Amino acid sequence: MRIPRLLTITASLVALASILAVAYLLSRPIRPVIAEAAFGTQTLSPNADGKNDITMLSYRLRREAALSIYFEDTSGQRYYFRRDEIRPKGEYKVMFSGVVEGYMLDEDAFNSEVLSRLLRDGEYTWVIEAVDQATGATEYVKGNLTIVDADDVLPDLWEFTIAPEIFTPNQDGIDDRVWINAYVPKDAHLTVYLIDQKGVRYFVSEVQEGRKVGEAGRHKFEYDGGVDLGISPPPDGTYTVLIEAKDEEGQHMQRTGQVTIKDGGVPLAEIVGQPVGDTVTFSSRTVISGDVLTFQLTVENYGEAPIRTTGPEPGYVYNQDELYSSTGFYVESGAWRVGIHCDTCQTDYPWRWALGTPENLTPIQDRDGRTHYYLMPGQRAVVNGGIKLTNIVKSRNPQQFWAGLIHEDVEIANINNVVDPQWITIMLAGDLTPDP
Repeated sequence: MRIPRLLTITASLVALASILAVAYLLSRPIRPVIAEAAFGTQTLSPNADGKNDITMLSYRLRREAALSIYFEDTSGQRYYFRRDEIRPKGEYKVMFSGVVEGYMLDEDAFNSEVLSRLLRDGEYTWVIEAVDQATGATEYVKGNLTIVDADDVLPDLWEFTIAPEIFTPNQDGIDDRVWINAYVPKDAHLTVYLIDQKGVRYFVSEVQEGRKVGEAGRHKFEYDGGVDLGISPPPDGTYTVLIEAKDEEGQHMQRTGQVTIKDGGVPLAEIVGQPVGDTVTFSSRTVISGDVLTFQLTVENYGEAPIRTTGPEPGYVYNQDELYSSTGFYVESGAWRVGIHCDTCQTDYPWRWALGTPENLTPIQDRDGRTHYYLMPGQRAVVNGGIKLTNIVKSRNPQQFWAGLIHEDVEIANINNVVDPQWITIMLAGDLTPDP
């Protein structure tokens, strides 16, 4: 079968045109990757006065490129605004306020690390550098920029202290929170975090007293691990404490330290109910005046934190008019004690006992070397004691006695308040019936 001569000629012409088109494309010069670039102004005064503080930088890329934007001073020193960032083809606009990556001058002596900083007053050459990802070629567009009246004061953190360096957020009244103090010489926003080894951040709030937030001067931050809100604190371990200061111009500085969390946790304990008999076992429902009413109950630490306790020890016998403070054991913030209360008591839980003896509790020393005693997580303690009853209130005889578990200066949780109330009658010696 013969192919028509006209068809053969047409096909040849099409092939030739395709070859010529490809040859043209291959021989044509590749246009620059940076199509255009410009700064909105040639003079900038970055000092947060609202006048000429910021300008627009715009540029357009024909192809994907690794982009850098930097400034060169008259000595050739570079200050980077962007560094080797991949940008696809397209148009870009970014606001520039004079802030570049942190740098140090020969005369600088800061207490903090400089993360970002304003350009100083002077003449600069701005440079947009693009590395074409298709060809590997590097291209530049340059221009001039003058910086005037720049704010030369940085938000340096003149002071940064952490106390204590080991804290135990468990509401035992000893090192339950950490205090972080800082001093900044100019108005700046301060933020503080605890950071674990995986980079997880825990925000630390500022104490709202004295200086206003963002005001120059001394600032205080407090962290309890969330325990006061009933939230479990971060796991025990050593954490980086990071404080950052950022001023209105965008200058950014930071300092770091360390703090260790130990024995942290929400303290949880309760008076244990019994499968048989009373939760609180009183020795008798009828007591002769001058005799001792004894009790016994069980306390369990069912939380994850040790709970501190203080005396007097179980077994101690009070006179009815005696208070726990008369034993030499006053209220201790954060300590746990069993208390007995009654209808005619004039003080909340006037008779109190420790959750054990030094022999069956765990001793832990604080940072000052003082020893305190703890009921550890998962442990139970049997607590007993007595009250020598001598006072008969005719209008309240019999009267109710009950137990409570007191977390001193913190709370008496509802589940541990007015536990197992029981009617107790006080009789005069020789009487067979209560005094009328």
